[in-house]
Amino acid sequence: MSASRLDVIGIGSVAVDRLHRVARIVGAEEKGILQPVGAGGPVEVHVGGVVLNHVGWASALGLRAGIFGKQADDPNGRFLRGAMDRHGIEHRFVLDGSASTFADIYVDEAGGRAIYMAPGATSETTPADIREHHAEFIRSAAWVTTEVSQLPLDTALEVLRIAREAGAKTVVDLDVPPSDAIPGLGDEATLLELLGAADVLKPSKSAAAELVPDAGTDVGAVAEAMLARFGSEAVAVTDGENGAAIATAEGVVLVPAAKPRAVVDTTGAGDAFLGGLLFARVRGLDWPAAGALANACGAACVEQLGAFPDDTALVIERVTHMHVGASPELGGAGTGSAVGTAAEEALGVLAEEMVALHSRLIPEHYAAAAALIIRAESEGARIHVTGIGKPEHVAHYGASLLASTGTAATFLHGTEVIHGSAGQVQPGDVVIAISNSGQTPELRLAVQAVRGRGAHVVAVTGNPKSWLAQNADHVLEAGVAREGGPLGLAPRASVAAEVGVLAALGAELEARRGFSRADYHARHPAGELGKKSNS
Repeated sequence: MSASRLDVIGIGSVAVDRLHRVARIVGAEEKGILQPVGAGGPVEVHVGGVVLNHVGWASALGLRAGIFGKQADDPNGRFLRGAMDRHGIEHRFVLDGSASTFADIYVDEAGGRAIYMAPGATSETTPADIREHHAEFIRSAAWVTTEVSQLPLDTALEVLRIAREAGAKTVVDLDVPPSDAIPGLGDEATLLELLGAADVLKPSKSAAAELVPDAGTDVGAVAEAMLARFGSEAVAVTDGENGAAIATAEGVVLVPAAKPRAVVDTTGAGDAFLGGLLFARVRGLDWPAAGALANACGAACVEQLGAFPDDTALVIERVTHMHVGASPELGGAGTGSAVGTAAEEALGVLAEEMVALHSRLIPEHYAAAAALIIRAESEGARIHVTGIGKPEHVAHYGASLLASTGTAATFLHGTEVIHGSAGQVQPGDVVIAISNSGQTPELRLAVQAVRGRGAHVVAVTGNPKSWLAQNADHVLEAGVAREGGPLGLAPRASVAAEVGVLAALGAELEARRGFSRADYHARHPAGELGKKSNS
């Protein structure tokens, strides 16, 4: 496991792909008839987008992956974020875009395609957005990848600047020819600076040819010329069914294409190639082996309709079938994880999130909360702990822990507060309220009720800007970036963080009271702990 929290994250095209089947791709002034796509009529909706595709393939193969940027809170955006959640791809989106990205893709009987893109929010992302919302997320990854397709060039350049300052490896997918990128995405000088800032470049042969026109048509010569021009660590040039060439300081490696069993749809083959390349390099494969695995991913991609690896188990089977040569075991991070691997990943997430939580701890916040509790007790007031859902169970633990270490706390049932249990709370009491989101409606009602009774509130929450935080006397942050587990949805790390914060608050109170072993033994005379405290 790397020292960084995530293996790879990306920013760029994240799109809903609306697939259409046609007999052939028509030209100007021509008409065609849409054919059925499976059982879904003339259109079938898929997860897609250059960056989401290659991050998705890296995740399906076994990397800890994430994606970030701008979207809209619209049906397309919710569809895409739901897919990321299902596949364990961490996401950080600001939902203030005009519309989430979509593309209309027309696939002919030979698997060729024409693509029309509506970039929407991706093209609205600015360097200021990156600095304000995403810098810390960028610093969390070992590899950071982006594209020349829909993201403005100056925005992509800002991403690479932050990533390189943090010591991350950087990748740029030159997905469209420069003549298509300029002036739509920015100017020529910014494009050249962006390409020169990347550790790894992944252009298609046609896109690279515009930048090194004297290299001729040989893919190896094109890769070598690109390396010489931009000074990259490596340049991987894809050439469709002819394979790929990877140029490094050690020379040029020609990688033959893997042969698919059938060509269904060539959309996203280059994206799958890059996902495989990222996986291979993170797992330590040399460039020839990485290229072979990447080509196997490209071939596996064309065997399916759509570019995103939605069926993880099938992806692993296809890639394993086509990839010849030594490689690390595939799978582990996504929905195809083995049980043992999923358990290891979940515990790894818990450990990493606890380290991150500790790094953000503000001692003054704990000191202030502890001082409020001790002062309230000295004035005859009482301490209560409450929460809704999983935090209710945490509240039971918190009240028990505090009571055994010198703070006579009691559990307060969150939903019963507005049905009579508010009478448990008197003016001057302190209520410790636990909520990961800080927005839970039932807890809001409970806090309003105890506030109305004259109580103070200490919030334990993963969202320091939430309603709960804004309505508390003191806030103890318990935020996590990932929950862990195959879906990343069930409260795991967040519960551990809440328990940890209450344990830390209890330790602060214990120290301030001068709580002794004799004091502990008086509250816990039996069992093994009773024996230890009395020794």
